[in-house]
Amino acid sequence: MNPPAGGVRPRPPRKALGQHFLCDPRVAARIAAAAGLTPDDTVVEIGPGRGFLTRRLARLAGRVVAVELDPQLCYELPARLGFPGNLQCVTADAREADLPGLASAVSGAAGYQVIGNLPYYAANPIIRRTLESAPPPSQALFMVQREVADSMTARPGAMTLLSVATQYYAEARLVCAVPPSAFRPPPKVRSAVVWLTPRERPAVDSPDRDAFFAVVRAGFAAPRKQLRNSLSRGLGIAPDAGGDLLERAGIDGCRRPATLSLPEWAAVCHSWQEIEPEMRRYAG
Repeated sequence: MNPPAGGVRPRPPRKALGQHFLCDPRVAARIAAAAGLTPDDTVVEIGPGRGFLTRRLARLAGRVVAVELDPQLCYELPARLGFPGNLQCVTADAREADLPGLASAVSGAAGYQVIGNLPYYAANPIIRRTLESAPPPSQALFMVQREVADSMTARPGAMTLLSVATQYYAEARLVCAVPPSAFRPPPKVRSAVVWLTPRERPAVDSPDRDAFFAVVRAGFAAPRKQLRNSLSRGLGIAPDAGGDLLERAGIDGCRRPATLSLPEWAAVCHSWQEIEPEMRRYAG
């Protein structure tokens, strides 16, 4: 049973859920314009909150599935927006939800987009969940902490584990910066909107995804150290062995992990898989 239309009294945001509700129409318009929505589109919106952006999405897209962790907000949302016929609200944790399944349930088709104002504490797992979905969305627009956005879109020299993980699956670019004043209550940090376009195939050729990310995680085990030391520490092998591994991959072991490109990480992964048994004899 839906609540009556109108008269929905907003309650204070819940700090435990990291709730900061978008209230700036210029930012909402920028997100909607970047999405380029049409009546043929299905949108899965993560974290609709009080529906400030949802209202605009429902006017532009054919179908909107709003995924909200807070049961009360999810219950109130249809009435708050005047019960739009193309809106479905689902109480779920986006870190675990079947996003393509939710989209296909309302549209009957595989194509969908994901748009969301992500809580800072859950941004990374939600991004990974989205990009690893099968099928992935045609595009995703995420509001995240500015530092996270910068990491997602970084280039060699400033790469992090999140940079590699994001760009392995998708092309990433910054849409706009968002000041704290665009939210109620205003967060203590700046935000930004990132546009992701999932790739049909991973950005690099690697033996398999798990092996690739095992090597990358090992390389970033001590990101401030030289790569031969960081990689050796992460793989559990002696520093000399890490240097030999990098030399085989054609990479200077004195470089820092942040400087490697995705193809270079793939080269390290290939070398590790070729000589892993031999390398482990060096383990100390």
